[in-house]
Amino acid sequence: MTQETAGNGHAKPLILIAGATGYVGGELLKTLLAAGYSVRCLARRPEALRANGLSGFEVAAGDVLDAPAVQAAMTGVDTAYYLVHSMGSTESFEQQDRVAALNFANAAHQAGVRRILYLGGLGHGTDQLSAHLRSRQEVGELLASTGVSVIEFRASVVIGSGSLSFEMIRALVERLPVMIAPRWVSVAAQPIAIADLLAYLVAALDLPPGESGIYEIGGSDQVSYGGLMREYARQRGLRRLVISVPFLTPRLSSLWLGLVTPLYVRVGRKLIDSIRHATVVEDNRALRVFNIVPCGYREAMAAAIRASSRHLKTDSRTLHVEASPAEAFAPIRRIGGATGWYYGNWLWQLRGLMDVVIGGVGVRRGRRDPDQLQVGDIVDCWRVEAFDPGRLLRLAAEMKLPGKAWLEFEVSPDANGSSIRQTATFDPVGLLGRAYWYAVLPLHEFVFNGMLRGIAAASRNRSKK
Repeated sequence: MTQETAGNGHAKPLILIAGATGYVGGELLKTLLAAGYSVRCLARRPEALRANGLSGFEVAAGDVLDAPAVQAAMTGVDTAYYLVHSMGSTESFEQQDRVAALNFANAAHQAGVRRILYLGGLGHGTDQLSAHLRSRQEVGELLASTGVSVIEFRASVVIGSGSLSFEMIRALVERLPVMIAPRWVSVAAQPIAIADLLAYLVAALDLPPGESGIYEIGGSDQVSYGGLMREYARQRGLRRLVISVPFLTPRLSSLWLGLVTPLYVRVGRKLIDSIRHATVVEDNRALRVFNIVPCGYREAMAAAIRASSRHLKTDSRTLHVEASPAEAFAPIRRIGGATGWYYGNWLWQLRGLMDVVIGGVGVRRGRRDPDQLQVGDIVDCWRVEAFDPGRLLRLAAEMKLPGKAWLEFEVSPDANGSSIRQTATFDPVGLLGRAYWYAVLPLHEFVFNGMLRGIAAASRNRSKK
């Protein structure tokens, strides 16, 4: 067990967070530290916690599946948050969740922990629940099985920059100008903003000793996943065509999700398989017990978009070319593969070699067709994420990076020709991601400026033919 910073002492009772490397757990850690609480985190990968730039908390290295590690982490703990699940596992997540929950409950009981606070899933009718939601509710029962006081919050969709649901919505709407809307997209949910969820999790610390209970929590209104997609598009100013079809099942939809958002394929499939019935609040006791007034989904979405835009790093440049939009876009359509990148190809080859050394895809994959593109195509170490012929090409990086990266080209008509805008966007992960961005930024001036000039030259040459 390591102490990240010894400066905060133990002025308040010690709190344990299991799951601090996840989205909700990470946000809770920030909130508790800002409020002056003493916090210990149980984490399989302590380095992931250290990469977030926070300090003033303890780290206990270990896994919830390792009973001795959980027992050691519980020493001296007053309240323990259980914010883990095994949905990302390639094995039976239900069985792993059972083992982990029992380890946690037994260790809490043996250590004399006052209370366990647990975030589960909203859903009603045990026979109709998906395996994911049944497991979430079974975990709550197992955590309470040793007699320790348990407060279980059951929530539907969590809206926040970094939450799985929001990031899937963002990826789908940003990448797909036309979206297929299967039946599950119209199922009602009651999203909750991350700020309101955190308010509930912190307020539960002050409940009377010994009290247990299950609280259903959600925002002030209900909406479907389809409604969330349309609201995201509206707030982002994106025009998206949604086509409703009656036959695409959740399982087929999850496979489709894996094609357009491969980052979420494993967890996303299990999550979408769970969208069969409404996940709305039927018992509003939480509104009476806690002094919290949740916001609606529109406000939650606006806050998530604002937070997302603050995290992203962008480098954009624009160049005028005396060529028609079609002529200006033609070199962009042919980028990569045998055509190359119009400038510094040796640097791209070097970057690809470095990527291969660390287990990445490199730049040797080429492209399907030297002249034509479509969404999903491979272009060396990139994949086509959005393609509007004659106007827009957005590539998503598939190389090894401390974050997610995109390279976008947009062509629009202007006086005496066309304007080509090139934008590099990076969504960094932790301090390493931010350090990487600033380290490569000088190279952008060299490589991307040269690339843009090369594209403009190829456009002018084409217009003269």
